[in-house]
Amino acid sequence: MKTAFFDCFSGISGDMCLGALIDAGVDFGALRKMLGVLPVDGYSLRCEKVIRSGISATSVHVEITTEQPERHLADIEQIIDASKLPGQVKAASKEVFLNLARAEAKIHATTPEKIHFHEVGAVDAIIDVVGTVLGLHLLGVERVLVSPLPMGRGFIKCAHGVIPSPAPATLEILVDRHIAVYGTDVEMELVTPTGAALAATLNNGCGTLPVMQVKRVGYGAGKKEYQRPNLLRLIIGEAQVRRINCHGHGCH
Repeated sequence: MKTAFFDCFSGISGDMCLGALIDAGVDFGALRKMLGVLPVDGYSLRCEKVIRSGISATSVHVEITTEQPERHLADIEQIIDASKLPGQVKAASKEVFLNLARAEAKIHATTPEKIHFHEVGAVDAIIDVVGTVLGLHLLGVERVLVSPLPMGRGFIKCAHGVIPSPAPATLEILVDRHIAVYGTDVEMELVTPTGAALAATLNNGCGTLPVMQVKRVGYGAGKKEYQRPNLLRLIIGEAQVRRINCHGHGCH
């Protein structure tokens, strides 16, 4: 079974996922052309090779060229539905945003339909989410696994003011998901809400590297540099198929 393992030793975000997929072999030109069918404008998409701790990686940049409106869940779903992307790509992308909306609604004591996507509603998050799902589809990935997620500490500045790290929405997204987390001494955000939503939505197994024949490896670069290599490693290979039962405490 073609399996993608996200090795999140320095966390996960939407742009890191997209960078890792391109680094692992997704054709950037083809990806950009397919994302162009989304009825959104006012942005440009580019990628570049960077070095993090001596490791070559791909950094993705979604540059906003015109002001973007605040968007509700229905607006984002309409954008995705209006595209000519494959049905499974549209369905998974919408599920990611639904999980984001549910988490934000829980934090702000409202409903998912009323959530303004301040942090994730801009076109960059739409491109990151849909691009990640599309990239996995283009590589023919059948199963996604996600490693335990490292949590930063300290505080984060956002549209709502100053909030603790990890962001409340990030933790809420991970409630009752089969993804373990652990604390670190890093004073910054390592797992973004978008990254958490991608991990929680796409993950369909326990977070350990399975027995597999490795076919591709890619590294997606984070924007900040600190004491760890700020990279997301993506390992793609043919994994042995076996029955996995996850109960939140491990695999049996």
